[in-house]
Amino acid sequence: MKRNVGNVDRVFRLIAGTLILAAGYYEQTPWGLLGFVPYFTIALGWCPLYSVLGISTREVRG
Repeated sequence: MKRNVGNVDRVFRLIAGTLILAAGYYEQTPWGLLGFVPYFTIALGWCPLYSVLGISTREVRG
């Protein structure tokens, strides 16, 4: 599992995850639990969809 999520991408995922969780709480719906998905990708630094599509937002340091 090669990391493919960069720092800027992590910030956007944090914001999106928080908004989804808040909307789910506000609307009292279990769909808000999908907000945890961006949190998992932040913690792992890896996005399965990016892997399939061959995308990486992570900086390559040389």
